Amino acid sequence: MSDSGAAKHTIPVIDRMMDVLAALERRPNGVNIRDLTSLLGLPRTTIYRIVNTLQGHDMVRRDDTGAYHLGRRLLKLASHVAAGVSDIDLAAFSQPFLDKLSAELGEGSKLSVLDPEGILVLSASQGRREYALTVAPGQRMPIQAGAASKMLLAHLPPEELATWLAKPLVAYTSKSITDPKRLATELARIKRLGWAQDRGENAPSIHAFAAPSSIDPANWLPQSACRFSQVPKRAAWRRSVSPRSTLRGR
Repeated sequence: MSDSGAAKHTIPVIDRMMDVLAALERRPNGVNIRDLTSLLGLPRTTIYRIVNTLQGHDMVRRDDTGAYHLGRRLLKLASHVAAGVSDIDLAAFSQPFLDKLSAELGEGSKLSVLDPEGILVLSASQGRREYALTVAPGQRMPIQAGAASKMLLAHLPPEELATWLAKPLVAYTSKSITDPKRLATELARIKRLGWAQDRGENAPSIHAFAAPSSIDPANWLPQSACRFSQVPKRAAWRRSVSPRSTLRGR
């Protein structure tokens, strides 16, 4: 079908809605109605109706200054789009296991994957303990600063790993690994052990463990990483239980 033919089978109001979302994507600090009207060349009443409808579905949110931002519903939708991982809905499949893990440990847990843009949280379960850490599906995490992130990097083919290591490695805390050679050594150690640990590399208050997971036992390669976190004061948890056995259900 030609472009002109395809255009006959579109819905103009949805096209305008996507234009609004695209404008908000390009403006992380938010855009008000007046600026959206100017950017998109649409009547103010049309823009208002679109953003009001999107806000009702949590696709956009309005801050105290009147500026609109992309909404949290988009994070939930994005968490189900892990390109190239599997035809299986990993988010839905993993949720009961994460809920069970968090219920047993009292700590937050999450399942992450590596896609072309970096580390993406597919699903998460919140902990019940005081100060338990929280994370949202669809959230992006640092590529090298975190237990799950390092676990996923550790199992990449050498050429793919080299591509990631060639990119700037950001220091989020004083414990973040920013030297490619040192990170490569850490990843080799993680691959040998079968589990990863984060001791304040992403944020000083986060201590976490991660183990790889796969949906294809016959041809096992980690397609995602399950992580649970705890605050430092609880870091001396049951040392007789290994992180790997805990994350894999013992």
